[in-house]
Amino acid sequence: MAERTRLLARVTLVLAAFLGCLMIAAADDVSKESTAAVIDVLPAQLIAQPPGANWLSYNGDFTGRRFSSLSEIKPTNVGQLRAQWVFHSSNSNRLEVTPVVVSGVMFVTSANDTYALDARTGRVIWHHVWPISEGLIDDASGHLSRGVAVWHSRVYRQTDNAHLLCLDARSGNLLWDVAYADWNRNYGATGAPLVVKDKVIVGTSGGDDGVRGFVAAFDATTGKLAWRFWTLPGPGEFGSESWPGDMYLHGGGTAWMPGTYDSETSTLFWTTSNPSPDFDGSVRPGDDLYTSCVLALDADTGKLKWYFQFTPHDLFDFDATETPILIDTAYRGEPRKLLVQANRNGFIYVLDRTNGRFLSATPFVKNLTWAKGIDAQGRPILSGLKPTPEGTRICPGFNGATNWHAPSYNESTHFVYFMALENCEIFFSKPQKFEEGKTFYSTGTKRIPGEMSQKILLAYDLDKQALAWRYPQVGHAHSAGGTMTTATGLLFFGDDAQSFEAVDARTGKPFWHFNTGQDFGASPMSYAVLDKQYVAIAAGSDIFSFALP
Repeated sequence: MAERTRLLARVTLVLAAFLGCLMIAAADDVSKESTAAVIDVLPAQLIAQPPGANWLSYNGDFTGRRFSSLSEIKPTNVGQLRAQWVFHSSNSNRLEVTPVVVSGVMFVTSANDTYALDARTGRVIWHHVWPISEGLIDDASGHLSRGVAVWHSRVYRQTDNAHLLCLDARSGNLLWDVAYADWNRNYGATGAPLVVKDKVIVGTSGGDDGVRGFVAAFDATTGKLAWRFWTLPGPGEFGSESWPGDMYLHGGGTAWMPGTYDSETSTLFWTTSNPSPDFDGSVRPGDDLYTSCVLALDADTGKLKWYFQFTPHDLFDFDATETPILIDTAYRGEPRKLLVQANRNGFIYVLDRTNGRFLSATPFVKNLTWAKGIDAQGRPILSGLKPTPEGTRICPGFNGATNWHAPSYNESTHFVYFMALENCEIFFSKPQKFEEGKTFYSTGTKRIPGEMSQKILLAYDLDKQALAWRYPQVGHAHSAGGTMTTATGLLFFGDDAQSFEAVDARTGKPFWHFNTGQDFGASPMSYAVLDKQYVAIAAGSDIFSFALP
């Protein structure tokens, strides 16, 4: 009798557990369906700052600060962070995506595929498949994607061959597809779009491959072209003297990273890549507008308000596509609307974003030989070094003193955070004619035997116009991990030793790390679901999400 009672009790427990699992699974399914069904991102939500529970765009909000207002994770408990889930992508070994999260749903891209994930568990809600393109060259041939933009119940993304896709956020169904750069097969796309008001803003890759750069806006509902700004002026236009003959059709200046946006003035701040051919400037005399620039564009019309060129007549592949951060603060004793950019050429710039006026430039790497400094107008004082047929040692090297991986800005510390690279290389030049289907570098660079390269996490003090602290990295200097900072004084970043790290935003003191076992090619973000804060980053072919126990 006792044995029968114990057996019945065990059966009852098993049945209860089984039913409980069914109820949890059903609840998860209902939660997934209902969450996806209520996605409706309003334009007013997109201009809100700083990000809280939702991370609605590549940089979190339109300012490019990557500053999260969430406060559950703080210096006193960050050491307790644990991996909550890992999502593995099977069609890419190098994810460069920053996840976007809306109402508990995470949107990520891998090559040309798009996923909606349950942001609490990493489970797939839907998966949209788009084939990778054959015959692409250079960056586009890597089939890289940095993410999506969202607007109402729609998700937008660029493909490797420069198509703009519009997907239903609730189901992943394709609503429309626009090929926006199909007249030269050297075009590609690797960035994330930006939705401003009712327009989707995009650019292309191919700045090293002989294409004509542009920024374009498409109607978010229909996909119809609203405007296009060509970054290389045509014959007779201002700046066209740098582009003799048909060189303006092949001079680069692509806008391959998402820009930032000032909603008060309806101004887009979009940055451009180097001119091409990269290392032979003889075929493109003068400043080569509007390459290696930040452009202030009217978001409604695409008309140019002002521009600032960081590296005129760029001979070193110093793209200016690093994020232009928008900061409102006192600067030199008076309130200012600033644009701050740590540039690939080795200087961090501060501009007045209302008019493009140059305010300051500070070198942030020790190895800097291409220029002696920056003059009062913001133009570089050149050293005279340039690529030659025999080769010339120049610092920074081909990858720049920093690159596209994300900077961040903390409102409490007034520090700008970014990853720098100490590196020099030998630069070569050799004349080359443009050919479609081939790169257009006019030769290249090589490493210097015996010379070491090093990544360094830097904090730049905007008030003092000087570096606040340096956190040297231990690794092979090939990583591309970006940064994200929080209201509790934390700075998260992908380090050069395959670990996701958190340090004190004020001092650089390390608090926590998690070894992913994979190189970083992406930047972190933070979100919350049901008041629980998560921090996520892509490493190698995986998305990792962390939270407190």
